[in-house]
Amino acid sequence: MVQKIMPTLVLIAVAGLFLTVITSAALSDSQVLPLNGAITTVNVDAYTNAACTIPCTALSVGSVAPGSSVTQTIYIKNSGTVPVTLTMAVSGWNPSNAGSYLTLSWNRQNYVLSSGGVVDVTLTLTAGANVGSLTSFSCNVTITGTQ
Repeated sequence: MVQKIMPTLVLIAVAGLFLTVITSAALSDSQVLPLNGAITTVNVDAYTNAACTIPCTALSVGSVAPGSSVTQTIYIKNSGTVPVTLTMAVSGWNPSNAGSYLTLSWNRQNYVLSSGGVVDVTLTLTAGANVGSLTSFSCNVTITGTQ
């Protein structure tokens, strides 16, 4: 009798392990947050490539999982005749509480960009470990060059 029960118990244990792995993966995937957002510029131009031939008007950092970060590199060009100081502002979080769970930062705050100069910029989107019921979001990014 024990010989007949053992194979059944092993099969049940393997099935249970398989279902646990599948369920865990599904729960993790459901918490990945896709980003939609717009980039606007004032007194500078944003591009997706270093040659500055493809304008950048949208964020495309991809999706971010809770407790992690993703990055996007863009290029900022000063087409003006004087140096400018770069600043970035994030606004228009949708839903409005998304900014409580997410942070969008960059590596060029207060960077002085010379006339005609181009600089690579890394935008970093970081999600808190707990993002509540947030499943998608958007925001607006304004990059300004001030004389």
